[in-house]
Amino acid sequence: MLVEGNSLRATSRMAGCSFNTVSKLLLDVGDACAEYQSRVLVDLPCKVVECDEIWSFCYAKAKNVPAEHEGTFGYGDVWTWVAICADTKLAQAWLVGQRTTEDGLAFMYDLKDRMKERIQLSTDGHQAYRGSVLYAF
Repeated sequence: MLVEGNSLRATSRMAGCSFNTVSKLLLDVGDACAEYQSRVLVDLPCKVVECDEIWSFCYAKAKNVPAEHEGTFGYGDVWTWVAICADTKLAQAWLVGQRTTEDGLAFMYDLKDRMKERIQLSTDGHQAYRGSVLYAF
């Protein structure tokens, strides 16, 4: 039900179970998916990889975040970094964070560790990629 776009509360009502049960299931599934990705998506034979970031927000847009939550991750702007194989369309690596050099570096190291050999990497040229790609690869 969650995959179809239902909210946590709607899912708990339809399934006849506790909201906490649905929340725990969501966290458990997320952990299982992350473990699967770390175990299976390694030594990938991709040759051409495209990277980009997607903007979103949590709780509220940055300009509407209450003062007590300013600067706290999970409130305001959030960026999803994603690497996609141009040939297979497989998303080999992703990272949810800020649009900073530190997060760019963590993302690039994760991508590098998943590749079997050298790749052609294309990005939008954002500043966070400039140093990150050099250090990681």
